[in-house]
Amino acid sequence: MNRAPFGNSLSRRNLLTALAAVPAVALLAACSDSGEEAKAADVKPADPSTPAKPAATPAAAQVPEAQGTVDMAELLKPGALPEKQLGKDDAKVTIVEYASMTCPHCAHFAMTTFPELKTKYIDTGKARYILREFPFDPSAEAGFMLARCSKDNYFAMVDVLFKQQPSWVGVNNTKEALLQISKLAGFTQESFESCLTDQKLLDDVRAVQK
Repeated sequence: MNRAPFGNSLSRRNLLTALAAVPAVALLAACSDSGEEAKAADVKPADPSTPAKPAATPAAAQVPEAQGTVDMAELLKPGALPEKQLGKDDAKVTIVEYASMTCPHCAHFAMTTFPELKTKYIDTGKARYILREFPFDPSAEAGFMLARCSKDNYFAMVDVLFKQQPSWVGVNNTKEALLQISKLAGFTQESFESCLTDQKLLDDVRAVQK
């Protein structure tokens, strides 16, 4: 049996087992605030009897020099999967987001910033938005696979998974949690497992990282 790489190996059928047995926390450290929290913990409060020093006048902001150029034609080439986009093809501005379904910052952006961005720029034709899957771990891969299997409801499924992120990321049985969410989106047990054992879809979701 051919095996798909995760590290060195994780087959399509092993993905379901991994979801059921292992909490999805392996790569979340890359997306956490732990470093900032540690720095904040080291800062001691000022003595209230000590007069506060006047704030220094900020220096004029310096615009950093470009470190190179971006080949837009190359950037906008679709990958292994068809692009998932919102907005008009001829919009003057194109926004490309690389996201992981298990990234808390991605979920925060989706819930707090994206709705206004969509209303002001995407829905008005000023910008088009492309979401590209960049999964951090098996749970994120599963989330994007389920979104892809939702066909025309791709963005609706992504939205639900981001909003429900605390209920399925890092829990004892991610597979069961995802199944319950998926059933609300119209999946059956059979279509759920069929989606998550689609080897080609799994490989294509991972392809953006290569």
